[in-house]
Amino acid sequence: MTELRGIHVAGMFTFGFGIIIAVNVALATNAVRTFPGLEVANSYVASQSFEARREAQDALGWEVAAGYSDGLLTVALTGPDGAPAPAAELSGHVGRPTEARDDIALDLEAGQVAIDLAPGRWRLDLTATAPDGTLFERAVVLEVAP
Repeated sequence: MTELRGIHVAGMFTFGFGIIIAVNVALATNAVRTFPGLEVANSYVASQSFEARREAQDALGWEVAAGYSDGLLTVALTGPDGAPAPAAELSGHVGRPTEARDDIALDLEAGQVAIDLAPGRWRLDLTATAPDGTLFERAVVLEVAP
């Protein structure tokens, strides 16, 4: 067996800290890629009326289908019978789940918007108002192929 020398200890020390740094970088990268950001400024205040808003929204029976292809973002808001939902207004914004820098406000009244989205994951936050004033909100994740 060889004698333990200073160079061996330095190598073990460097190797050990190298593993720790590599794991930290991997975990931090994964956290940044998957964190969707804050939904509301104060979650306690938002939770006080959440159930009532969710029940009113669910009672509408509306469904959202969204897709992106060839520079065209298409959004279909349908009622329980499959026909287009009678939304008084339809708007939203699309952006990256992890940052606000790429957010783009959209007017979706026509159901389609010509927009250039880079490859990757995008989040479409849709807001519609029913004729009775009920607010309908939905988040849809879009994967744009390279």
